[in-house]
Amino acid sequence: MSFKEFIKRNLSSFSRSRQKTQVIQTVLNSEQRNEGVINLHRIDPNNVGDFYCGPHQYFDILKNKALDIFDYKNSDKAITDHWIDTVSNNALIIGGGGLLNRGSFELQMKLFEKLSSQSKKTVLWGVGHNEKDKSRFNKVNSYNVNTGNFGLTGVRDYSMPEDWVPCVSCLHPIFDQFFKEHQEIGIIFHKKTIKNKKLLKKLSEYPSTSNTTDLNEMVSFIGASETVVTDSYHAMYWSMLLGKKVIAVPNSSKFFDFKYHPVFASFQDFENQLNKTQSYSGVLEECREVNLKFADKVFDYLNL
Repeated sequence: MSFKEFIKRNLSSFSRSRQKTQVIQTVLNSEQRNEGVINLHRIDPNNVGDFYCGPHQYFDILKNKALDIFDYKNSDKAITDHWIDTVSNNALIIGGGGLLNRGSFELQMKLFEKLSSQSKKTVLWGVGHNEKDKSRFNKVNSYNVNTGNFGLTGVRDYSMPEDWVPCVSCLHPIFDQFFKEHQEIGIIFHKKTIKNKKLLKKLSEYPSTSNTTDLNEMVSFIGASETVVTDSYHAMYWSMLLGKKVIAVPNSSKFFDFKYHPVFASFQDFENQLNKTQSYSGVLEECREVNLKFADKVFDYLNL
């Protein structure tokens, strides 16, 4: 990298950082209302799990009431202005997804925590920790926000003291379909891993897909597999909903805190772990029941 490119990159980074701070401060300085409700989560069409983890996808009363949690750093001022106005004027349903203990969401989550002390109605729905430090895997026992400051809290991490509310995507009707198994092992890569051509070539003998595909293709792929090997949280979760055996290749703390445990391995040695896998029954029904009960509490709290 040339000195000129170095300076340009750092100036750009400084400008983005300043913009994010300004957006957060503008919200904090704005009058807060609860005129309606908005569901904030990571709305990423290139990550099917992130895209379908918001409650607005499953309840008519929340339909079309969604906002990307990343829009606060958009380079388009019209988008950031809309983000500021929408957050300031509405009660907030935050989640789902791995929004806690993750640097890229920390500014927004601490903002929402502060707004809770300003008569803002706030709900955490199906959020979870997402610590990237490998030394912290399976050791997370606290969050980077005080969940007690939010109006209602349901987290997808089973070992934490908060109410357990798994990802709301379990309510999607696609999981009621029948799928015929025709492959012993199916591999589902995360959107970052799918770029690793060397790894893909090494595992080319196995059927594979990624979380960059659409929901129908991904769930159909899971349904066709007896055992799923994946480094995608939602591929792990959805596989368990469908009663599949799962080997998880963890890239974050989030994999270690679901109620039902997969077998943990790497893409290099998962074949040696196949005899340790097991499936769980009744997971879909349990997760749906928990979410519907939590929804009743949320809608009562928000007067919807």
